[in-house]
Amino acid sequence: MVVCLSREDEMGIDTKPLPRKGDVGFFWATLSPVFFFKGTGSQHRKMPYYQQDRRGGMAPPRRLITIAVSVVSFFILAALAIAQFGPSSELHARKLAQRIEHAQRANPQPKPRDTPLGDKYLIGIGKADVTGPVVEIGFGGYADFSQVGSGLRQRLYARTFIIGETKNPKNRVVYIVLDTQSGDTAVRNGVLDALKGMGDEYSVYGQSNIALTGTHSHSGPGAWFNYLLPQITSLGFSKQSYQAIVDGAVLSIKRAHESLQEGYLDIGTTDINDGNTNRSPSAYLANPESERAKYPFNTDKTLTLLRFRRASDLKSVGVLTWYPVHGTSVFQNNTLVNADNKGVAAYLFEQSIKGDSRAADGFVAGFSNANVGDTTPNTLGAYCDDGTGAACDFESSTCADGKVQACHGRGPLFQKLDKGVSSCYEIGRKQYAGAKNVWTSLDSSSMPVVGSTVRSFHYFHDMRYYKFNLDNGTEVQTCPAALGHSFAAGTSDGPGAFDFTQGDSGAPNNPFWSVVGGLLKVPSAAQTACQKPKPILLDVGEMDRPYVWTPNIVDIQSFRVGQLFMIISPSEATTMSGRRWRNAVKAAAKQQKLSGSTEPVVVLGGPANTYAHYVATPEEYAVQRYEGASTLFGQYELPAYINLTLSALPYLSPSSTSSPPPGPSPPDHRENSLSFITGVVYDGAPSSKPFGTCITQPSSSYTRGSIVTAIFQGANPRNNLRLEGTYAAVEKLGADGKTWTQVRSDEDWNLTYEWKRTNELLGYSEVTIRWETRTESNGEGDDPTGTYRIRYCGDAKAAVTGKVTEFQGASREFKLT
Repeated sequence: MVVCLSREDEMGIDTKPLPRKGDVGFFWATLSPVFFFKGTGSQHRKMPYYQQDRRGGMAPPRRLITIAVSVVSFFILAALAIAQFGPSSELHARKLAQRIEHAQRANPQPKPRDTPLGDKYLIGIGKADVTGPVVEIGFGGYADFSQVGSGLRQRLYARTFIIGETKNPKNRVVYIVLDTQSGDTAVRNGVLDALKGMGDEYSVYGQSNIALTGTHSHSGPGAWFNYLLPQITSLGFSKQSYQAIVDGAVLSIKRAHESLQEGYLDIGTTDINDGNTNRSPSAYLANPESERAKYPFNTDKTLTLLRFRRASDLKSVGVLTWYPVHGTSVFQNNTLVNADNKGVAAYLFEQSIKGDSRAADGFVAGFSNANVGDTTPNTLGAYCDDGTGAACDFESSTCADGKVQACHGRGPLFQKLDKGVSSCYEIGRKQYAGAKNVWTSLDSSSMPVVGSTVRSFHYFHDMRYYKFNLDNGTEVQTCPAALGHSFAAGTSDGPGAFDFTQGDSGAPNNPFWSVVGGLLKVPSAAQTACQKPKPILLDVGEMDRPYVWTPNIVDIQSFRVGQLFMIISPSEATTMSGRRWRNAVKAAAKQQKLSGSTEPVVVLGGPANTYAHYVATPEEYAVQRYEGASTLFGQYELPAYINLTLSALPYLSPSSTSSPPPGPSPPDHRENSLSFITGVVYDGAPSSKPFGTCITQPSSSYTRGSIVTAIFQGANPRNNLRLEGTYAAVEKLGADGKTWTQVRSDEDWNLTYEWKRTNELLGYSEVTIRWETRTESNGEGDDPTGTYRIRYCGDAKAAVTGKVTEFQGASREFKLT
């Protein structure tokens, strides 16, 4: 069996690195002005694989640009933008999952209803690999210069869900869940451009009906963002990182489109009380007491699940869930790519469903985020790692030294000291277990989706000085984007730098930083007044050199399927922001009788389509903790979002045949983004140890629960992303003593791949593959006893010709007992 095939191999795509505009060595000058040059390097394909897949090319041109930028500005920016877009026992978790499975098996499984109660819809699901370069690229999420990829723990995916009307199939929506930090303008434009090139069959998909959401993982490759600010800590824009996401998203849409069939939808919910907590409780308490009294918790605990069943045999083809929790279980010091807790949840669900007679082959589980803004998976609270073990200050998140650096959130298994890996698995397992229980119970008790109507709207809106009236008639306005001082303080998930603190409202704690921020851009008087009480640190909405730093133009979008309404948020909504937004949509939908006599169900998904940081309530904004300081458009951002959504809600009516005006287009920086990411120069290996040689063999035997390690003579994985393939594999010897079968790959959480350069001059590198064997899983021995070996799949770049050649290597056999 050939285990090293990748998407490129299967589709016949050329993986030879060709000159790529946009990548040169990164250089932050410290003594003189710097000049940013476009260069060459990295991987380029003949044609996108989604068109190589038996059908038809997109290669957007790029132009050379040279820009001079002063040293002072970028030195300051490098210091200040460090951070913030937000920071086991696996056996124990497996045992808990086992108990759930045993409990389910102890009770007879309810049979699917012979006659579903809901209306028929056109449904399709698809999944594809979006794993970008896993080494030498800064991660997107924590925005930490030092968090640069060194390998892979779990591949990243796009999961697509299409729903359409059966009588008018052109009325359909596409909800995409990416294992990324967020949706993005550049990626969305890339997806839309690709679909335009795929013929009339795909012309039904466009700006209005595609929602590109991110799970908000902080442990994936960055360098794919449209705007300058999030590009900085990943050293610019990487075409390879961007294209992996675009191509995978398009392939997932293609697969979902090709699977379209009639089916049924139903909704179920469950509460997961220990899956999140609030990381800014002092800001939450600023909301009116009468409002807080309506809710038992300071975060939403309900997981909402939408089940997709095909009409032909009533088998489930997929589920889409919404639950709010940050993708910051894995810490800021982790450098192995993974999809964080929602990736774990999706993996466990999809693995558990294999062989279940109630599910179709190719079942896809999407775990979308919701009003995630002030949530954290570090459910034990925030404590000072300064030797005291004291709780962080309730209002400022500082420790004894008055700074935030020692304040860290603790996940449920933080004692493992494994960079949050075990806690991540546990938080993911909780979401999986809740979703699986809902899915199991739907055959006996569910809410069918009825009404048959599928509608969507999308338009762009410029948030700079947008004036509108509040419910009480008061005229207010939003502002150009700006980030406050507490933005630089970070959160207990990923603390910030210097002496920034959370809760810095009004006059800043240290006015020096306002002076420093002013070296980049002094806010206008109108901007300063508009953003109060936020003390402005970075006036990003009024900065457009060398190009726009953050969005001022945002996507306003919502979907409607029967009585289910989906708010697509470009910002990370805090808990109470999400509640107000959902409640407003529900009340308006009922008042307008959009779903007839059926009670509307409203969910919120995001961050989606672009990354517009946060949206806090006006009361939370006044406190200016991290979330308020990162609410870009001022204290009335949330009321504005609600106003803009409700004004377009009639477009979701069953009788609607029109769309809102498209609004002003946001800037597209794919053609002019800076990049200082060096390409792969060449790979080398000693003559006595050619590529793929296992230079450190595993032991001859291991007991289950042990970690198996093998080290190989390696090559840079950026030579070939091996999309839909694998870098690492575990193979098991069959009963015939001859046949080897792959039993683990990059998809699996407990198989890790690490790459390390050992000699820069000669191009030598090593790859370490670790298999964290398990003793129990899903009630069975998931890693059964037997004879195994480790396989490594790589690609080496020649020094002179630049030709990339595939190779493989395997360890010696070993026993697992």
